[in-house]
Amino acid sequence: MTETVLNVSNVQKTFGGLQALSDINLKVDKGQIHAIIGPNGAGKSTLLNVIIGRLAPDSGTVKFGDMILTGMQPYEINQAGVVRVFQTPEIFPELTLLQNVMVPAFAKRDGSFKFNPFKSMAREKAIVEEAEHVLEDLGLHNQMHNLSSSMSRGDKRRLELAMCLIQHPKLLLLDEPTAGMARHDTNRTIELLQRIKERGMTKVIIEHDMHVVFSLADHISVLAQGAIIADGTPDEVRGNPKVQEAYLGGAHL
Repeated sequence: MTETVLNVSNVQKTFGGLQALSDINLKVDKGQIHAIIGPNGAGKSTLLNVIIGRLAPDSGTVKFGDMILTGMQPYEINQAGVVRVFQTPEIFPELTLLQNVMVPAFAKRDGSFKFNPFKSMAREKAIVEEAEHVLEDLGLHNQMHNLSSSMSRGDKRRLELAMCLIQHPKLLLLDEPTAGMARHDTNRTIELLQRIKERGMTKVIIEHDMHVVFSLADHISVLAQGAIIADGTPDEVRGNPKVQEAYLGGAHL
């Protein structure tokens, strides 16, 4: 029997009279890559912000397994195992790559982190070794002692992914993980996410690049004007005329 990891039920959200999300119902099954696509302004990032607690819905609930996330603080949701990669990489530019990856590891373990104990980091052998392993897995090991401010955009995206993976998320949310990347970096990211998929991690991906979506997704939900207009397998969504009209003006995906 399929296990549902994320269940969004009847979620509504308005901003000054504008209906950003209208009666959203969404289920994400364990181990799947579930893509959310749609034109700009469809409500995709708003939905992710509701899921992680950065925005409170006007009505409806978000459940993670048996846990109701609605009303919880973002750090509590993160501690529960829901981790998000943002559109713009959220890293610490004045820290090295290794230090960047260690920070969320401490926060996950201790519930908080103070920026003063970098001297004690050297004594945290287990976390240092795991951070090095994660950076190696993402192809960043040779840069681990460099300041993250010196990195390319594509590498910053991979660094933020490393900062997420070291937290051992049960659900990983990725908001346009290939935005602004050259095709070479995009393909490397696809390969990386495919490797992570093989480990059974559940992921929700917002993405505009259809090459990325159809390379990765097991299931796709399509948002338009704050409502889900289609939901199904990639083949079902690809041939849906509503999707072709709303997303690409009638052109075939």
